[in-house]
Amino acid sequence: MKYLLNVFFLVFFFLFISESNFAQIAKYSNDFLNIGIDAKYFGQGNCAVSTVSDASASYWNPAGLLNISEKTEINLMHSEYFAGIAKYDYIGAAFKIDNSNVIAFSLIRLGVDDIQNTLNLFDSQGNIDYNRIELFSVSDYALLLSYAKMSKIPGLKIGANAKLIYRHQGHFANAYGFGLDFGLQYDKGKWHFGAMGKDITTTFNAWFVDIEGYENIFIATGNELPENSIEITMPRLIGGISRDIKISEKFGLKPSFDVDFTFDGKRNVLVNSKLVSIDPHVGFELDYKSIVFIRTGVNNVQIIPDFDKKDFTFQPNMSVGLKIKNFVLNYAITDFANQTISPYSNVFSLSFRFD
Repeated sequence: MKYLLNVFFLVFFFLFISESNFAQIAKYSNDFLNIGIDAKYFGQGNCAVSTVSDASASYWNPAGLLNISEKTEINLMHSEYFAGIAKYDYIGAAFKIDNSNVIAFSLIRLGVDDIQNTLNLFDSQGNIDYNRIELFSVSDYALLLSYAKMSKIPGLKIGANAKLIYRHQGHFANAYGFGLDFGLQYDKGKWHFGAMGKDITTTFNAWFVDIEGYENIFIATGNELPENSIEITMPRLIGGISRDIKISEKFGLKPSFDVDFTFDGKRNVLVNSKLVSIDPHVGFELDYKSIVFIRTGVNNVQIIPDFDKKDFTFQPNMSVGLKIKNFVLNYAITDFANQTISPYSNVFSLSFRFD
């Protein structure tokens, strides 16, 4: 298996990366995979790398899959952006092979459907014909195949993801991608530590463009003709720490702190440079008998230049959760990217756990 993987990466490298004229590093490539999943973690500001303990660990940190309480767990999530224009969905399942090995599968989709294609609105006589309007979708898909294993070092868990990506833009363009993630979790008493390397091998998207019949429209409107290309996603490193605090016999508190490091150029985050950008976020979870949960957190902290001054913005989040035996319901309200059309988004997620 190791030999086959080495051969695969060598072939992929020489077929695509060596063609430097067609390969480019895109700062926000596959950024739909950086939004997050599960209302629980949205509510605590996307702080999850050290705390995640359910099937959604396939996304946040595959090492956390070893924390699932039952042999099988299924997670579902639905949310909408921009007054329902964009829909974001996730389904995942984790299966405990034994106490030291867990596998999981996750499918993520972000899409805008029923977009009107008006490129053929005018007929050959120059008349408007609304029957010539076609509908298409722009959507991004990611399939995550995950594996987690308990190491021989007490408290240390390791995990990895293989990501298969498909990006669809009607019949105009499609992309196929592949990448790997690697994660660690370490527990020491009431302290929890986590680290996640996303796209550690860099993730490659191969774009295939089909604009046959539309070339004249691109030229007439002064647009550059798109071509087949390779899009490269640079690695992202995430580190986190959290702690269990027993307030009383009935109440518990878990504060958590995560930091994202990106290396694809200067981003509009709290600390940025040409070499690395640093994006911290913080979250808190208060529980009552591990049945009722209230969470809050802050992320997406930015300093925005505004003429002679700078504005400081951040994304506030809050969620509530209810656990009844092996059924968990979470609801979050969050302000994604400081939207102005519909300021707050509602996120719902369900979790089913059974033996």
